[in-house]
Amino acid sequence: MNGLLMIGIAIVVLGGAYLIYGRWLANKWGIDPKAKTPAYTKEDGEDYIPTPKGVVFSHQFSSIAGAGPVTGPIIAAMFGWLPVLLWILIGGIFFGAVHDFGAMYASVKNEGKTMGYLIEQYIGKTGKKLFSLFAWVFSLLVIAAFADIVATTFNGFKPNGSLNTPNAAAASISMLFIVVAMIFGLYIKYRKPSQRLEAVIGLILLIAMLAVGIAFPLYFSKNVWLGVVFVYLFLASITPMWLLMQPRDYLSAFLLIAMIVGAVLGVIVANPSMNLPAFNGFEVKGKMLFPTLFITIACGAVSGFHSLVSSGTSSKQVKNEKDMLGISFGAMLVESLLAVVALVVAGSVAVGGKLPAGTPFSIFAGSVAGFLQLLGIPQHIAVCVMTMCISALALTSLDSVARIGRMAFQELFLDNNTDTSNISAFSKLMSNKYVATIITLAVGLMLSLGGYNNVWPLFGSANQLLSALVLITLAVFLRATGRKGFMLWVPMCVMLVVTFTALVQATISILKKIFVTSNFVFLTDGLQLIFAILLMALGLMVAISCFKKLLGKDEDENLKIEA
Repeated sequence: MNGLLMIGIAIVVLGGAYLIYGRWLANKWGIDPKAKTPAYTKEDGEDYIPTPKGVVFSHQFSSIAGAGPVTGPIIAAMFGWLPVLLWILIGGIFFGAVHDFGAMYASVKNEGKTMGYLIEQYIGKTGKKLFSLFAWVFSLLVIAAFADIVATTFNGFKPNGSLNTPNAAAASISMLFIVVAMIFGLYIKYRKPSQRLEAVIGLILLIAMLAVGIAFPLYFSKNVWLGVVFVYLFLASITPMWLLMQPRDYLSAFLLIAMIVGAVLGVIVANPSMNLPAFNGFEVKGKMLFPTLFITIACGAVSGFHSLVSSGTSSKQVKNEKDMLGISFGAMLVESLLAVVALVVAGSVAVGGKLPAGTPFSIFAGSVAGFLQLLGIPQHIAVCVMTMCISALALTSLDSVARIGRMAFQELFLDNNTDTSNISAFSKLMSNKYVATIITLAVGLMLSLGGYNNVWPLFGSANQLLSALVLITLAVFLRATGRKGFMLWVPMCVMLVVTFTALVQATISILKKIFVTSNFVFLTDGLQLIFAILLMALGLMVAISCFKKLLGKDEDENLKIEA
């Protein structure tokens, strides 16, 4: 199939889904444009901040568009482009977009509470404790995997010791992003420019940072950058949203959307063909299509991490309920489009039905840089910009998950109505945001030392299991509040079967290393085994708690919780 035609089909399908299915969901569940959102009722200048729709969309999209939309489709392309395309479109619309919108909707309707607190309210305290622990463990996996990705991308030296200028330039630009974002945040906070002026200034700053970063690259090793990344994550976790994360995500959104537009324009100019087979079979390289495809392609189709962003940070910034559909459902569909673009870009450079050697990031970055050259952009600039885009994909998710992980850890020691002045000294210490951040990042740092390759397999399964647990929770919320939730049943059941199948397979594979092949390595295989068992146990306990509530009879069928 022609790559341009594939992108055109995706745009029509995704756009139609937003206009038809998205609006139908909003009408079915109910949107009240006159209601005061948590951003107003609980405004605190730190997490709860009434924010323009465009800025919240930027935060949502920048946070959820991590490494997944590029990595997943390119790896899964080993099964052929057709199953990848179908899962991105079907999963993105009927699984992912519903999941993201539902998480934000439930949170906004409940004072901006996170998924953990929603489980406590509608299911019970035990379920909430288990879910918070699961969310925290999951956050550790994301922090470890993405921190290693970012530090590797920033590494200014090649394996042979020579300078790696594109990486060093990307690192320089990223550091500028942090400093400039804080200055930009102060400007917006106290000068309150119009949204149009804000956008113009943001674009000017973006171009200036790209120019300065490319001109003055920073050459440091991976270990140095790993330390810098964790210092940044500490700041992102504890500072008010308006000071760092909001303006940084706003500026990053320009970069990421420009990357998508640039890739699409490049495809239009190059008009490439898909040089991959449509279908390679149900088993490739010893991996079965089910469940591998659905675990490999998470972001771009459905991702549990998105619910933590939707309910953990974005829901606290929504100014009007009518903005929720565009922010959550819309951002998910844009991410699905990015996944399709990644598939087309990778397929265009395949030779003999096989992808070129290299990581998914290098394949994507190199291919899009080649497209940009067709638009007249010099090669070294194109490569530097694309390297920066790749690092931005991971870094903007990384700072969000650091904050979310800190909040999940705090929730282990606090309930919905906890009186913080009347808790034990230990609970008060553990729920302190500085202590919770340090503990979360310290464990994440230790896991990251094991390397991205040893963490990523568990991340995929944990991510999809999280989406299943969130879908069950949302079904309980909708039932408890008298709303229809039948559209969640198929997605949640499918994702439960997919994830538990994958985790059982992973566990069996590791056990075979212990008892059959004798090539078990504790630092890598042992860590994966421990986390796989922990994820299965927590996931099963949370699922049972949720299903009991979902399938049980109401004590009073006429009594519905208002939300």
